[in-house]
Amino acid sequence: MELLKNGRAIDKLYVQKGELKGSIGRILSLASQNGVIVQRVEREKLDSLSKGEVHQGVVAFTAGFEYKSIEDGFKLAEEKGEDPFFVILDGIEDTHNLGAIIRTAECAGVHAVIIPKRRSAMVNETVYKASAGAVDNMIVVSVTNLNQEIKELKERNVWIYGLDMDGQKYTKANLLGPVALVVGSEGKGLSELVKKNCDAIISLPMFGKTNSLNASNAAAIAMYEILRQKDEKEKA
Repeated sequence: MELLKNGRAIDKLYVQKGELKGSIGRILSLASQNGVIVQRVEREKLDSLSKGEVHQGVVAFTAGFEYKSIEDGFKLAEEKGEDPFFVILDGIEDTHNLGAIIRTAECAGVHAVIIPKRRSAMVNETVYKASAGAVDNMIVVSVTNLNQEIKELKERNVWIYGLDMDGQKYTKANLLGPVALVVGSEGKGLSELVKKNCDAIISLPMFGKTNSLNASNAAAIAMYEILRQKDEKEKA
């Protein structure tokens, strides 16, 4: 649905034969308006195309994902009259987590999500599904050297906050102004060099026996704390 709403190029739409239920009718209507080729197929064909993922009766083939530059993120912030707000992912390897983080980032008004080209999940069909289509509304930047990108952001007056277990309590940190939130990998957290290059480290308090949250959940809490502080500033 999001692909069709955004006018993203779709090569072909495969729809399961049989009675149309739920949003399938709306999807077919949008596909017709956009001139998308639709082919009705048996469920087995969709099962094969989706490689075991839940497809809900429809599969779309699109052109490859287009990564943007960080300049696009700065431009978007300027157009909105807002301080730049970025999320940097240091080695997120699970595509479901990447999709979930992008979905939250888009909802939270993040201007760009930055990922490294190596040792990291990239945007694929699983990320699309996990993000509920939000990836098409988010500027995703793929960089060769994450630490170099962090240094360049600092030179442009963006304050870099790493999210890790041994930092200042996140609600006590001043997260206002141009900011980038760095989220580490699912198992290892932030790499040592990335942590060293951060301006400050913030943490989420843990009160149970489990010592950490899922990366996407932790990222979501921190993103919305940044929004909360911005909202408090505007009310002041």
